[in-house]
Amino acid sequence: MIIHPGIAAAALTVAAGARAAEAPQYTLFNPVPHDRLRDLSADRPDTTESPFTVDAGHAQIELSVVEWSRDEDGARVDTATVAPVNLKLGLTMTTDLQLVLEPWTRVDERGAGDVEGFGDTTLRLKWNLWGNDGGGSAGAIMPFVTFPTGSDGISTQEVEGGVILPVAFSLPDGVGLGAMLEIDLVYDDRRSRYTADLVHTIVVSRELWDGVGAFLEYAGAAWAEDLSDEYRATLNTGLTWTVTPDWMLDAGVRIGLTEAANDITLFAGSTMRF
Repeated sequence: MIIHPGIAAAALTVAAGARAAEAPQYTLFNPVPHDRLRDLSADRPDTTESPFTVDAGHAQIELSVVEWSRDEDGARVDTATVAPVNLKLGLTMTTDLQLVLEPWTRVDERGAGDVEGFGDTTLRLKWNLWGNDGGGSAGAIMPFVTFPTGSDGISTQEVEGGVILPVAFSLPDGVGLGAMLEIDLVYDDRRSRYTADLVHTIVVSRELWDGVGAFLEYAGAAWAEDLSDEYRATLNTGLTWTVTPDWMLDAGVRIGLTEAANDITLFAGSTMRF
């Protein structure tokens, strides 16, 4: 029996449509089953954000137990932040909502005393553009806005915001490559007006042995008005340990490469998915 090509094409179209209709559309109120969750992916511990989103209907907590930094460009300044946290909620298969909080920060400047208190609050939305469910690369766009909820001396007391563009690539031998461009609209106290801050990063990561990985990263930031003015660059490295499919520990260090950057920052934290 010979089947007319037009009839065959129509039948295939109907079958494909039926399969698409049967495929579950997971959302915040229809969560992804646990056995279908993607591999755990976090925006920490490196500076480069991940392009992958939290699975729909699931929550993720990315927490630093403590972050401590020192800068001795002139007077010595020590900054400690306790329990800064990124609370994430998967909205759809390609988007998640994030709330970044800094519950307590202390800035101690030698000879000038110290200030401490609550930090600013940031609301972010991550939209994965491609590669969320596999492939050799992935990309996302992340608009955000920061509200001046911080204490005097901790916050600029101005609303700020921006957009983040992270990408990731899978390379041979289990090597991962990530990069990010971030454009921040921040309030410049020196000029008493808003200006753009350009953040750029590149990171290489690899699993060393089962569950344990390492990363090496370069991160820089420059003012758009004058790219050479107080350029901030750091070399960052650290380890991650995936304890379970839903729990990861990390620790690392950021080393300042320019005078405008903090001389050293130490951090340790955890990522948990629910």
